[in-house]
Amino acid sequence: MTSTDLPTSVPYREVTDRNGRVYRIGESDVDIMGRSRIWMVVLPWVGMTGIGAAAYAFASAQDTLHTAQLWRDGHIYRLLGVWVFFQAAVAFPAGRLRESGRLPARAAMAAGACAMLLGSLATAFAPHSTVGLLGFGVCGGIGAGLVHATCVTMAGKWYPERRGAGTGFVSGGFAYGAVPFLFLFTSVPGPSGHTVVLTALGVGLCLVVAAVGGFFEDPPQNWWPAHTVPVPGAVLRPGRKNPVPDTRDAWIRRAPERNPPAVRQYTPREAARAPALWLLWLCLPGTALIDVFGIAFQLPFGADMGFAGGVVATAMSLTAIVSGTGAGVIGWISDRHGRRTTLVVVCAVLGAAQFGVLVSGQAGSMPFFLVCSMVSGFAGGAVLPLIAAMTADFFGENHSATHYGMVYSSNLISGLVASGLGAVVVGEWNYHGAFVLAGSVGLASAVLALFLKAPGRPDARRIVPNPHPLGEEMA
Repeated sequence: MTSTDLPTSVPYREVTDRNGRVYRIGESDVDIMGRSRIWMVVLPWVGMTGIGAAAYAFASAQDTLHTAQLWRDGHIYRLLGVWVFFQAAVAFPAGRLRESGRLPARAAMAAGACAMLLGSLATAFAPHSTVGLLGFGVCGGIGAGLVHATCVTMAGKWYPERRGAGTGFVSGGFAYGAVPFLFLFTSVPGPSGHTVVLTALGVGLCLVVAAVGGFFEDPPQNWWPAHTVPVPGAVLRPGRKNPVPDTRDAWIRRAPERNPPAVRQYTPREAARAPALWLLWLCLPGTALIDVFGIAFQLPFGADMGFAGGVVATAMSLTAIVSGTGAGVIGWISDRHGRRTTLVVVCAVLGAAQFGVLVSGQAGSMPFFLVCSMVSGFAGGAVLPLIAAMTADFFGENHSATHYGMVYSSNLISGLVASGLGAVVVGEWNYHGAFVLAGSVGLASAVLALFLKAPGRPDARRIVPNPHPLGEEMA
């Protein structure tokens, strides 16, 4: 590894590894933005709770909307699917605009907050499901997509040496935002009570998301924390502008070893030519489809199986809580044990849990239903942050918003399936067919994840040892 000394007025040093990748070392997070980088995890988490509240509140209010506005179940499933579609569709263009400087993170959060407000108001006052589709599905989905893409990539940029835990924690906010509203709409008084709740929800979420977004700030390109060694085994000489890396923390050392940083900073065009990006693209829609099924179908399924409404709401709330917890915990585990291995296990568990939910409901076992719902939520909440962290691991941080947008665009499939086939699957195959399909997709995603490999990194199994090593007799 070589280093380039810059003029004394620049408080950092650029270090180049043997692959030619440049690391900007010497500046702390406080030097860059005047506060600790932990705020770039906490504030995005708050933003993610906002879009989670919007999505789950709508799903929880489906019975209320069915009664108050005479929307058919097919319309409600379609609106949720359109919301997912536009949330995914906006991720890639938003990433490109962010990295070109035309859409700063703060502006993206403000625009997303306003669009979410329009979505909530349209749901509350829409005289027809078509207006709700344009308001909640299109505007609300675009707003949620802007907030989601900005928040998830922010944590990974500020924690490049152990991004799994930070990305997972932020992504878990989506599930935590659901908890209050899973109970709220089961106790709204009167058919018009949902209007007040949805209006207040939209205004409150708009203010919160816009407020936290006002503090967002991206790190400089190639930035790396000064207290860690960017490449395992690298030794940096101490200096006034380049402090000695702190290698006393075994966890800090282990994270880059288990999940080495990308060999170089890939441009979006280069990443698009790498098979690894499209394997990540294929892994995501199946697991996202399971989440959509869980949001849309677990409440009515539990009710049809004879469980009391409070029990089903409790199950969904516990699912949301463990989903948020699972995202952070699994992200932390992936930092220690490798993200690909963790992703394979999580997808397998997620698929198996769908069969458990089905069996528990058909058997009328409330405890088993609760356990399987929580396991499904725990695993389902972890997939997205794992894939987001792997995308930055594979292709670098400089264009991570665009790369993540390319991968996340695969959720377009989930939106189309949810809007067009969700009600059809339940209508034609009953819940049995829906959950069997979801479980099979989860297991298939686990098999697909086995083939993930970072581009440009040699396979250790194919490295041939030197047959004539330099020994003492040659010294």
